Order: sequence, then structure tokens, then C-alpha cells
Amino acid sequence: MPEDLRFWFPGHEVRTVRYMRWRGNVNGALLALARDEFDVVVTRDGSIPYQQRITGEDVAVVILDAKSNEQADLEPLIPRVLDILTTLNRGDVVWVSGD
Repeated sequence: MPEDLRFWFPGHEVRTVRYMRWRGNVNGALLALARDEFDVVVTRDGSIPYQQRITGEDVAVVILDAKSNEQADLEPLIPRVLDILTTLNRGDVVWVSGD
């Protein structure tokens, strides 16, 4: 996703995989790393809940169901994500789409 996505979440501390130097880690390893650092992971990878067993000890996962990683496709989803962030619990998996 775009690096500047982190600026779309005012009032939240956002770090990218690249910033954390976690590139090259796959879903399970990323979730394990994120569990100790963050409360929520925002991704476009809809396969995560099918490939990983996410429990209440894990971070919450928000999956952006957008046509692409382009800002024009992702930006309309952000207000819904911001609303959802206030109610998420660890282990929750939530899909956010433009529909």
C-alpha cells in the first residue's frame, strides 16, 4: 500500500512494514511481529484470515477491499476504518469495502 497511507490516520500512530524493516516476512511472521508492537494491522491481503489462525492474543486485522493499492481506491475507505478502530479488539478481523 502507499507509504503515505500513514498520514491518513490522524490521531493514530501508524508505521509501515517498510518503516519497521519487516519486508520479506510473510503473513504469519508479520502477525507475530505486529502482535508485540501494534494493536491493529491494516492490509489489502484478504488471504490472511484463511491462512492464519487469528486469536484474541493477536492484533486486530482490518482488510481493505479495494480495487487497487492506488490512493484513489483506498482513500474512500479510510473514514470507515477510522470509525472501526474505536471498537476493535485484539483478534478481530474486519473487512472494509467501498460497497
